[in-house]
Amino acid sequence: MPSSEIDPAEAPSLLRQQPFVLFWTGRVLSSLGQQAQAVTIAWQVYNIARDSHQDVRHAAFAVGMIGLAQFLPVVALTLPAGEMADRYDRRLIGAVCLVVNAATAGALALLALVDRHAIWPIYVAAILFGAARTFLSPANTALGPMLVPRTLLPRAIAWNALAWQSASIVGPALGGLLCAISPVVSFAAAFACHLASAAFLMLIRAETRPVPQAGSRWALVKEGLAYVWENKIVFGAISLDLFAVLLGGATALLPVFARDVLAVGAQGFGILRASPALGAACVAVVLASRPIRRRAGLVMFAGVALFGAATVVFALSKWLVLSVAALAVLGGADMLSVFVRQTLVQLVTPDAMRGRVGAVSTLFVGASNELGEFESGVAARFLGAVGAALFGGVGALIVTGLWAKLFPALRRADRLE
Repeated sequence: MPSSEIDPAEAPSLLRQQPFVLFWTGRVLSSLGQQAQAVTIAWQVYNIARDSHQDVRHAAFAVGMIGLAQFLPVVALTLPAGEMADRYDRRLIGAVCLVVNAATAGALALLALVDRHAIWPIYVAAILFGAARTFLSPANTALGPMLVPRTLLPRAIAWNALAWQSASIVGPALGGLLCAISPVVSFAAAFACHLASAAFLMLIRAETRPVPQAGSRWALVKEGLAYVWENKIVFGAISLDLFAVLLGGATALLPVFARDVLAVGAQGFGILRASPALGAACVAVVLASRPIRRRAGLVMFAGVALFGAATVVFALSKWLVLSVAALAVLGGADMLSVFVRQTLVQLVTPDAMRGRVGAVSTLFVGASNELGEFESGVAARFLGAVGAALFGGVGALIVTGLWAKLFPALRRADRLE
């Protein structure tokens, strides 16, 4: 059914899908734990680097290396992770990954308690954290559509996005506040969130095993890659996200802006880190109640262009209020483009291939986020934090125009059906 034909009465019917409600609640908790953990890692690494008498640019580079550490397992494990999500119980895969995330949070809490000056073990924990998320993402992507009727899928996607963005508002702010008390407390809170999320997943009583697929694992991986490559709307959508966010990853530099550009400290850092999610959550609420009706492709391109423009404003801002507003617009614009991309991909992908296609999407998104953090750190090393953010915003605008020309079918995509 086209998203524009979904009746508002379907929102209550979505909430009556108990397996989906359990899944959604678990996703809120896991997202909350991931955000708090990521914020605390970034703040801790930056402060350790600065306290060891490194200058701002070297410390920013140290923060950027966190993104590289989390991206390495994405490159190595994404395709096997997708194949596993199309072969084994998706609920069980997710629960195991969440337990691993809890273990990394517990290890980081102990490390912060006994040694507050070591950086390399934090990078090791970031690698494990990234590996668990690599398997978790395609399993979750493929699991969600199994728990709702197809007619409710666009609305379920919007609610899933709202879960992530709501947690992204609370998580960074909570992480920043808890960091002001102690990183140990923040990591302990993340630990509890990961375990609680795993428990909610295990409470789901529904069929969460995919239909068994014939063929070798490598054949199945190649089939998923071929599907993404041949479907130019899918390929154009996820590659646009890759390059735009890769260049426009200003959020990786927020510890630098908080401490040395805006001088707002740990609490200000939490506010800045939560601002993109606040804007995204507002847009997600609107999309959950009033899905996009027409011209979905143009809406997505407009969202990415606005994302780049807001990044430029943030880079040039010297006032906290303007910076918060720019980040909120940035987050809302990103949510708009992500909603269109995820809806297009999930609606046109058969269930038997959702894990593999979700894994390719995870690879692209991981590259845009984690590798984007690394790119921002490297750019900040040579251009400074302001120059790096400005470079990324302008680059995102250029990519938007280029992709609109290279993928006319994506630009002309109309209804989400």
